Amino acid sequence: MTLRWWLYPALAALALALLPLLLLVFAAMLTYPSLPSLDILVDYKPKIPLRVYSSEGILIGEFGEERRALVKIGEVPDLMKKAILAAEDDRFYEHGGVDYMGVLRAAYSNFSAGGAKQGASTITMQVARNFFLSKEKTLSRKFNEVLLALKIEHNLSKEEILQLYINQIYLGQRAYGFAAAAQVYFGKNLDQLSIAEIAMLAGLPKAPSAYNPVVNPKRAKLRQMYVLRRMHELHFIDDPQLEAAQQQRMIARHGNQEFPVKSDYLAEMVRQVVYERYQDDAYTQGIKVYTTIRQQDQAAAYKAVRKDVLEYDQRHGYRGPEGYIDLRDGNSEEYLEDALQDVTDSDDLIPAVVQQASPKAIRAYCKGGQIAEISGEGLKFAQRSLGNKVVLNQRIRVGSLIRVQRDEKGAWQITQLPQVEAAFVSASPRDGAIYALIGGFDFNRSQFNHVVQAWRQPGSGFKPFIYSAALEKGFTPASVINDAPLVFDEKETGSEAWQPKNFDDKFEGPMRLRQGLTKSKNLVSIRVLQAITPQYAQDYVTKFGFDAAKHPPYLTMALGAGSVTPMQLLVGYSVFANGGFRITPYFIRSIEDAKGNVLSQATPVVAGENAEQVIDVRNAFTMVSMMQDVVRQGTAVRAMQLGRHDLAGKTGTTSDSMDAWFCGFHPTVVGIAWIGFDNPRSLGDKETGGGAALPIWMDYMSKVLKDVPEVVYTMPNNMVAARINNDGLRAADGELIEYFYQENLPPEQPAATSGKSQSETVKDQLF
Repeated sequence: MTLRWWLYPALAALALALLPLLLLVFAAMLTYPSLPSLDILVDYKPKIPLRVYSSEGILIGEFGEERRALVKIGEVPDLMKKAILAAEDDRFYEHGGVDYMGVLRAAYSNFSAGGAKQGASTITMQVARNFFLSKEKTLSRKFNEVLLALKIEHNLSKEEILQLYINQIYLGQRAYGFAAAAQVYFGKNLDQLSIAEIAMLAGLPKAPSAYNPVVNPKRAKLRQMYVLRRMHELHFIDDPQLEAAQQQRMIARHGNQEFPVKSDYLAEMVRQVVYERYQDDAYTQGIKVYTTIRQQDQAAAYKAVRKDVLEYDQRHGYRGPEGYIDLRDGNSEEYLEDALQDVTDSDDLIPAVVQQASPKAIRAYCKGGQIAEISGEGLKFAQRSLGNKVVLNQRIRVGSLIRVQRDEKGAWQITQLPQVEAAFVSASPRDGAIYALIGGFDFNRSQFNHVVQAWRQPGSGFKPFIYSAALEKGFTPASVINDAPLVFDEKETGSEAWQPKNFDDKFEGPMRLRQGLTKSKNLVSIRVLQAITPQYAQDYVTKFGFDAAKHPPYLTMALGAGSVTPMQLLVGYSVFANGGFRITPYFIRSIEDAKGNVLSQATPVVAGENAEQVIDVRNAFTMVSMMQDVVRQGTAVRAMQLGRHDLAGKTGTTSDSMDAWFCGFHPTVVGIAWIGFDNPRSLGDKETGGGAALPIWMDYMSKVLKDVPEVVYTMPNNMVAARINNDGLRAADGELIEYFYQENLPPEQPAATSGKSQSETVKDQLF
């Protein structure tokens, strides 16, 4: 009886104790069926950015709110996986999705604190939260998270769960997943990371903003040290590895994501095209664009533009420091990094703060942590800005913000950001496939794409199109034109009275058309245009893709006073290079969806196949021959340093040297180089197309034609190669060989007994 009296209260107490558990089980039974489907995990389709590739399949651009790079679990280095487990869930392979001891510990802590302050999320629970739940710290959310974690563990393997986590977790700087973060922070693939870098990334999931090595390098370092210690405690790394990783200097990258090939301007052109077609889906559906850009060509063009712009800048002197940072407020590494944070990067032109300065040596702290010790030749460029006698705003002193760069031998030197701009574009003359496109010196500084957006005067680079028109009007390379002064009134020019001059201010009298182009004689070009009429030339140049409205029918057209873009000149010179066919430049070869299905494929017009023939093949051959002489012995003779005889082209220098051009080609590639200021002003009295722009073209061609055999241009049918004398007359004993249309042969040299002297005969045929 007594025993029974105690039994009921005991049972009641037990029931009360079990009631919360029973209620929990009941709630779980009710909630579990309503949990989200795991289809999103099984068929994982994250927001994949638009990716742009070179013709070889090398990534050159990426656009999207989320930076992603999906990897299979088998591609993830073992140490990367172990670092993640050490930082987030070292019992991942032992629990069933929920670490119960951790949950109880967190629950007690939260209860003691009077609210939800601490979590105990396993990797599986984080996957559940990232895909299905909010991040608010409530008991109901935590309850659903636990149930989802159990459901995930029941349906997916551990490796599948870890793979989802590695690809989905947010790690700051718009990077989702560890593969993307490796690129964003260190510019490396996962398999290229050091132990120190692996630990830095593994520490990010806990608080991507707080432990971001770009924004908070000190807190990131503390978190990294914790992860390294945990890896050591768990025997994932040994003592020497721990010590080496702890001492490794970490430099996280600042600024935009970098790619193996600098193609920012071209990538932006692709982005605009794809967005116009697919709108916002362009940035989330994993669209892949394969361009016509060739890695070697793009790299060569980028290096050529940077090198030759800096050489131009060096010729015109140092302008002084970019700014000043007061070091009285601090001189620590953290202070200096903060001060340099907003200073734009420009590839190898590194911003730096001067810490010590004298006329013989400079010590400067470089953005990213390096120390530049500069002396001797490294100071030469800025020597005039050293010392106390220099005007304050041009003086290099302690606190000055300067740019430094390593030379070919690795020694530091002072440099500066150039003010001048430049552009280069190359393509196949056969079908218009763009091989390289550099729209400006630095995309981060200016997104203005000079290749397609800059309308500039072409100067003498436009003369070949006037000469081509002249060939159709009966002129030949042997036609004699007088290089002598001319004066025009307002009616003839369309603006004001004009007395044109040659660049060298010299006049050489009668000369053959070929000589006029080779020497780029302005007065010869003007007389040619007078003869064929500006109206005829204005209509004729539209064959090459030029806009007639941009080239008013005045005699100034002979000197390239109209407006063109480098891309237009590329089309025009391609007509000469391919035998008379007009091609259409294109830079997108194909567009694919995330699964590799082709959405769009380029169908270019091809010279000799389906492209329109706009000039006679004989005209093209004659112009090529004349432009070969420009390279061999004319204004572009510097290009003979390349050691080839199959190059042709034309220099261009506008009035007051505001624009400098070189437009040239090989039968397999056409290249257009330009240099000038965005707000047009003189490049300098001695700066010409042959001195400022031609080196860009040469540096590019020297790389891309390195292993290409020389080509001999074949004379077309219905042409004659005839011997002529210096006066352009046919002569059996003439020392020169010239090419003529069969129907346009010049007269023969008169016999010595003729009534007219040779000079009088030449005078009769002057234009």
